[in-house]
Amino acid sequence: MTTTIASGRIEAAFERLKIEGRKALITFITAGDPDLPATKDIILALEEAGADIIELGVPFSDPMADGPTIQASSERAVKKGTHLKDVLRLVKEVRKETQIPIVLFGYYNPVFNYGLEKFARDAKAAGVDGALIVDLPAEESGELKDRLDDGSLDMIFLLTPTSNAARMRLIASKASGFIYFVSVTGVTGARSSVSGDAKGYVAKIRKVTDLPVGVGFGISTPAQAREVAKYADAVIVGSAIVNVIAKNSGNKKRLVGEVRRFVSGLRAAMDS
Repeated sequence: MTTTIASGRIEAAFERLKIEGRKALITFITAGDPDLPATKDIILALEEAGADIIELGVPFSDPMADGPTIQASSERAVKKGTHLKDVLRLVKEVRKETQIPIVLFGYYNPVFNYGLEKFARDAKAAGVDGALIVDLPAEESGELKDRLDDGSLDMIFLLTPTSNAARMRLIASKASGFIYFVSVTGVTGARSSVSGDAKGYVAKIRKVTDLPVGVGFGISTPAQAREVAKYADAVIVGSAIVNVIAKNSGNKKRLVGEVRRFVSGLRAAMDS
């Protein structure tokens, strides 16, 4: 097995959870939706509710891997003028109050335009722990990965149900932090059930890596989170939380409370 592990908050979180006999809850939100001050409050609420790692979406005008829910959140944030530099400033501000691991989740275009070296340097300075660039193939990731490695930042990659054994080995050789397994073919979005094959794929991935394996895309209920937690190291929930944000964006106090309530339910189910 070949794995590259950047020592930091992500690794420490998984080590702590392993000792506690618990699984990680990784929650996704889009930075700037409904606005940046609210995003900060939501991050803190997510941690209070039991989230272990935050995936912070960097808004992009063409989020091709995302379904309607996250696309809409990205569009709302873009209309508010949220750029990568704003997201990095937000993380720096959040770091005054929490050390929860934060992974930037986004697309290559904003990172490339920002400058790879500058991105890695500024992300490290802000307190970012890793990056997941959904449209950057592993074969083309070397330049960015080298810069992230220099800053001891994790580079997280996706595996899907269509990934063969050779691709699993390739991703395992490049990834650090954790492996993100996409449980369905298609875009992000809450679904009524999680693929029954996910458990088998996780077992295959574990044959080629010692990294934790998280499962996401489609998990939207406490029951689904509990089921996935039985076989995965992390449960990743995004669209369902973004839906809660969208429904309550007109009232900030209610918004934060509803997010906290929803995520607390996921955490309780996973720990039951």
